[in-house]
Amino acid sequence: MPPRGVKKGTKRARQYEHVKRSERQQGRSTRRAKEIAARTVQKERARSGESRTRSRTSTHDISSGRRGGRRSGTSGPKGRTRDQLYNEAKKLNVSGRSRMNKSQLQRAVNRKKG
Repeated sequence: MPPRGVKKGTKRARQYEHVKRSERQQGRSTRRAKEIAARTVQKERARSGESRTRSRTSTHDISSGRRGGRRSGTSGPKGRTRDQLYNEAKKLNVSGRSRMNKSQLQRAVNRKKG
């Protein structure tokens, strides 16, 4: 169900479903996927003047689609979370994955894939 203010069958409702589905495929929980999708849609609505209120960062920042986690709040390595990497390792049947940290999981997934 799209966030408040978004009518069914509109472009924003389709965008919400697309983002939610994409986040689920990347290994996020249903709840987190819904939150990310709703935030993305609300930001795009604010950018295009479809919502009543909007913050300065919503209108003057690069679009959430282009940003894609560039500023995730850490100075360390960006990219997928450990949980996302773990879920992918599980799909690829990587052994010993439960004892691996994020960088080890990243290397293991990359080895299995390529």
